[in-house]
Amino acid sequence: MKLSRSFFLFLTLTLLEVFPQSVFAPKYSNDFLNIGVSAKNIALGNTAVATVSDVTSGYWNPSGLTKINQKHEVSVMHNEYFGGVAQYNYIAGSIPIDSTSRLSLSYIRLSVDNIPDTRFLFDNNGNGNSNVYGPIDYNKIKFFSTSDNAFLISFGKQNKKFGGARVMGMYKYGVRTYTIDSTGNNLSYGGSVKIINRKVGQFATAWGFGFDLGMQMKYKKFFLGATMRDVGSTFNFWSINSEMLKSAYDKFNTIDSSVQNALPTNTLELTLPRLIVGIAKYYHLNKSKTMGLMPCLDMDFTFDGKRNVLVKSSVVSMDPKLGIEFNYKKVFFVRTGLNNFQKLRDFDGSAYYTIQPSMGLGVQFSRFAFDYALINPGSVSVGLYSHVFSLKIGFNDIKK
Repeated sequence: MKLSRSFFLFLTLTLLEVFPQSVFAPKYSNDFLNIGVSAKNIALGNTAVATVSDVTSGYWNPSGLTKINQKHEVSVMHNEYFGGVAQYNYIAGSIPIDSTSRLSLSYIRLSVDNIPDTRFLFDNNGNGNSNVYGPIDYNKIKFFSTSDNAFLISFGKQNKKFGGARVMGMYKYGVRTYTIDSTGNNLSYGGSVKIINRKVGQFATAWGFGFDLGMQMKYKKFFLGATMRDVGSTFNFWSINSEMLKSAYDKFNTIDSSVQNALPTNTLELTLPRLIVGIAKYYHLNKSKTMGLMPCLDMDFTFDGKRNVLVKSSVVSMDPKLGIEFNYKKVFFVRTGLNNFQKLRDFDGSAYYTIQPSMGLGVQFSRFAFDYALINPGSVSVGLYSHVFSLKIGFNDIKK
């Protein structure tokens, strides 16, 4: 009972944190941090909060770092969107602090390169008429890039008072390995510090910071987890280069020369908290326990007004995510998931729902894991399909 009380106390405190701030909520701020990392969890429909147990926990739920069974672990991921126009990359590493706590560092980058700058495509002799702009000079086209970057420093710790798992060191073939005794119930918790840098060519730059908190526990045969992202809000401070944008906002570059566009100014952007709650259960499919199945359910709660998700209101919106993983001897994996439930309108005004499916494969050995995910196969949702690849490697101390 102590376990369940602690878990729901965490949920209550995080809800109290977000409700007073929902009035000031802007939508979709720092949304590149909600794309997801690791082909494994992306194939599972972005379900991970209750089950993540590797170095990617620094992103999904920092409390999962305590379940890593290697001394050091590194993971990398590459993803492309819109036919390779947008590049999404991730790298992370983890090290132990002591027998019950771990530290990880993560870096995420979403970028679009070679964007044409056509501000000076026409000469300045046009009179503002929509049909008269002067001759075109393609040599005046320049290019710039946009990038969204995030650095995460994450910490996870086991709580021994609630039967926390024990980390045991042992030597095997001259290599010290770390295994987790996760029998019985256990509780772990953690947090992440986020440093954000966003850049739009030479036009605008933002620096931001924020915090995430998370917890996981195993209660009987269920895995439970919760993550509160952007605790107390994440702050982005935007610096606008008005001189660079002056020519684009000048009244003589508009169709109506009497219109004067207002230049953007330096501003503060807030990202309000998001609560993610997850539950999963593992099933053995045969007596020899060589095959297993694990269904997962995550629920994203946002508090910045009504969103186009499955359950919505003016105060709270909830976006469910489903995933199922099948494994053979915990070496070969087949995964599938559903997320991004949306209600859309057709040209005739009728409403219909769309779902974004995903699927993937994985292979895992003692220190090596390779995963692949295909997002939106068959293009049944409004988004385009995408291929995701990720690699994870574990390292142990070499006995000298």
